Amino acid sequence: MIARFFYNLLIWLLLPYTLIHLLWRGRKQRGYLLHVAERFGFYTQQVTRPVIWLHAVSVGETRAAKPLVEALLAAYPHHQILLTHTTPTGRETSERLFADRVWRVYLPYDFPFAVRRFVRHFQPQLGLLMETEIWPNLISISHQHHIPMMLINARLSARSARRYAKLGRLIPDTLTQFTHIAAQTEEDATRLRQLGGQNVTVTGNLKFDNAPPAELVALGQQWRSQIGSRLIWVAASTRAGEESLILDAWQAMPDKPLLVIVPRHPQRFDEVAALLQQRQLRYQRRSSGEVISADTQIWLGDSMGELYAYYALADVAFIGGSLMPLGGQNPIEAAVVGCPIIIGASMFNFAEVAQTAITSGAAMQVQDVASLTHAVAELLADEPRRQQMHAAALTFSGSHQGATGRLMTLINQCHL
Repeated sequence: MIARFFYNLLIWLLLPYTLIHLLWRGRKQRGYLLHVAERFGFYTQQVTRPVIWLHAVSVGETRAAKPLVEALLAAYPHHQILLTHTTPTGRETSERLFADRVWRVYLPYDFPFAVRRFVRHFQPQLGLLMETEIWPNLISISHQHHIPMMLINARLSARSARRYAKLGRLIPDTLTQFTHIAAQTEEDATRLRQLGGQNVTVTGNLKFDNAPPAELVALGQQWRSQIGSRLIWVAASTRAGEESLILDAWQAMPDKPLLVIVPRHPQRFDEVAALLQQRQLRYQRRSSGEVISADTQIWLGDSMGELYAYYALADVAFIGGSLMPLGGQNPIEAAVVGCPIIIGASMFNFAEVAQTAITSGAAMQVQDVASLTHAVAELLADEPRRQQMHAAALTFSGSHQGATGRLMTLINQCHL
């Protein structure tokens, strides 16, 4: 109770910052200035059917949820599927994937008054929170309204577990209110149990169940045919500060491939373009729609929802967020396409997936810019090795499928 009191005191103190943050983010992404009332629990949908609610924060979680959403739509045709998001890009991804087959709104901030409005308005029969969305008021108030709550596709890094452990009883008391926790890996399950989670099982990672969309694979192959015989290195989901390091690695290569840089966040597209201009590199932007010229050195992947196409284009892919101490991004989408993978030293957010990919031969790990230069050059010069990694990536991704079916078994036990 004491921990909850101080938690609520803190979030009330942060209310002015919350509004300022929305305005600040809205300067670069106008989507943050839309549907603001939803973030405080005000909604307009007329609820006439029982609601199954799934929360997917942003783009990655929404894409990962696709096979589960499709399974829910098929299994519960008389229910309304509600997706909640935190970011505009997550909401836009939901629009592209599911159109009007689901409802989509912003999840309210974790103020008790906002959460109560959300719960009373939609009265969901089941709540599914993706990955690490542990919001004390949201979960507690849903529990008070007798809504079964499940934490699904749950992951918890060692670093996050240590941070949560410092919050006293707040997180353990919150975790006990979940009906079930479905973890990605045994390591995630162990950490969640140690923090107080109950009814924790390992169901696997939903991302392995996402088949690459045929149209995106075809788009990547179309780009490939336009480019011709040039070797292609894709640096995907890069984060702030990494592009400079990647360019350093690329410029140190004697035989430079076409480098495709795909920033993780769309608000950084112009920033990366400015960096390329500053370095006086010949570059083109995907958003221009122009065919890549033979003398183009860098192609800036400033588009959303096309990551599978970029991986289908690549001879070698580097997974961003891992060259700096940021914890990495998920390599599964690259593996599903069969792309040879290189990751940096920092992968604590996806430690087990990364290690399994390395052990299986689908990925290799580098420690710094110099070893990145060497690894990319070595792989691009060794086609048989790339073929081996291609086959290993497909085997690795195929052998970890099935999370959707295991989750549906748990959901069906709720007798909706």
